[in-house]
Amino acid sequence: MPDRTKYVLDEREMPTAWYNVSPDLPKPLDPPLHPVTSEPMGPEDLAPLFPMGLIAQEVSQERYIDIPGEVLEIYKTYRPSPLVRAKNLEKALDTPAKIYFKYEGVSAAGSHKPNTAYAQAYYNKVEGTNKISTETGAGQWGSALAIACQHFDIECKVYMVRVSYEQKPYRRILMETYGASVTPSPSMETDAGKAVLADNPDSLGSLGIAISEAVEVALKNEDTHYSLGSVLNFVCLHQTVIGQEAITQMGVAEAEPDVVIGCVGGGSNFSGLAFPYYHRKKEEGLSTRFLAVEPKACPTLTAGDYRYDWGDEAKMAPQVVMYTLGHDFVPAGIHAGGLRYHGDAPMLSLLVKEGEIDAVALHQTEVFEGAVLFAQNEGILPAPEAAHAIQAAITEALDAKEKGEERTILFGLSGHGHFDLGAYDAYLKGELVDYDYAAGSRVEEE
Repeated sequence: MPDRTKYVLDEREMPTAWYNVSPDLPKPLDPPLHPVTSEPMGPEDLAPLFPMGLIAQEVSQERYIDIPGEVLEIYKTYRPSPLVRAKNLEKALDTPAKIYFKYEGVSAAGSHKPNTAYAQAYYNKVEGTNKISTETGAGQWGSALAIACQHFDIECKVYMVRVSYEQKPYRRILMETYGASVTPSPSMETDAGKAVLADNPDSLGSLGIAISEAVEVALKNEDTHYSLGSVLNFVCLHQTVIGQEAITQMGVAEAEPDVVIGCVGGGSNFSGLAFPYYHRKKEEGLSTRFLAVEPKACPTLTAGDYRYDWGDEAKMAPQVVMYTLGHDFVPAGIHAGGLRYHGDAPMLSLLVKEGEIDAVALHQTEVFEGAVLFAQNEGILPAPEAAHAIQAAITEALDAKEKGEERTILFGLSGHGHFDLGAYDAYLKGELVDYDYAAGSRVEEE
C-alpha cells in the first residue's frame, strides 16, 4: 500500500453526478403524507416549501443525477475534500487496524453542509425565490445556507435552537456576518414559537420546534421557500459527493474499508459517505459493515419507533415513515446540537430497519474523550457531532487490537469544532454531564 497519510484528488476527479440510493433500497419508501389530511402527497403539495427542481429529486428513481455546472464550479472551491489516514491515532491506540477519515471541515462553513446548501440555493434561485427560511441546531447548517444564499443573492432567515444559540454565539455571529438574520427558537415571531413559550417559557428548543417556525414563515409568505439541511431524500443525494470521492481515494490508498462509520442526527452526513459504499456492496458483493452513531440523549435509531411521524413539533411538515422519538420530543441540551433531532432520514431509517445498517448510541463524555484523543494525535479539533464517529472508530480499533485482527476503518469527520470551545472547556474542567433519554435527565455518577 502506498505509504502516504493524505490522499487528495484533483478537481478533474470529482464526481459530476450525485448518487441516488432510492432505486437500490430493499423496498420502496412509504409515501409522505399531508400534515393535515394524512393523504399521500404529490409534488404540488410540496411546492409551497420547495422549488420543483428539488421536488423532482425528492421523488426520483434515477440512480445518478447530474450536478448542475454552476454548482460543480462552486464545489471546486473546496472539493475534493481530503481523505486522511490517522497514523498517529493508530499508534496511540497500538492497534493493528488502519483508520481513515474523510474530512469535510475544509469548506468555508467548516462542515459537509455546503454540499447541499449550494445546491438548494441554486435551485431556488433558478425558480426566482427571494427568501429562504430554515432552522439550525449547532449552527453548521445555518452557516452553510447563509453563505450559499449570499452567493445567490437570496435573503436568509435562520431559526437557531435556543440552547445552541446560547452555547455557540460565534456560530450566530458567523451567520450574521454572511448576511443571515438569526433568531433563537422558540421565538415570539411565529405562532408555533409562541405556543411553545406559552407552555414553557424556559424551553431549550429543539430542531422540531425550529423547523415549525421556519416552515410557518415559508407557508405564510409567497416569496419564501423553506430549506432543510438533512433528512430529506434530496439532501442525502447532494451529500453523496463525499462517498464517491472516498471510494476513489481509498482506491489510491489500495485499501477497502471493513466498516464505514458516521454520526447521525438527521442522517445526511452519514448517508453521504455510506450510500455510495452501500451501492458497491450490492453490486460487488462486498462485506462492508455500516455503523451509524448517535447520542444517548437523543437515540432515535436505537430507541425510537419506526412509523409515520411529523417532521416538526407543530405538525406542519409532511408525515414520513422513519425512526422517531416523537415530533414533540425535546432532548437534553447536549453540546452536539446538530444531533438533537427526533427523527431520521426515511432512506437511512429503512436501511436500519432492514438490517443493512447498524446503529449505536454514546454518551457525550465518552465522545469528548475520543475527541480530545483525536485532536492531540491528529491535530484537528472535531465538532462534537463528528466526535461521535471518532469514538466509534476508536472502539472498532481497540476491538481489532483485542482480537488480533487487521481491520480497515473509514469514518466521516463531518466538521471542525472551532466554534465549540465552550463545550471543550466544560469537558476539560470536568463539568460535562451525561443525560438519559428515558428520563431526559442527568445521569448521576455512582
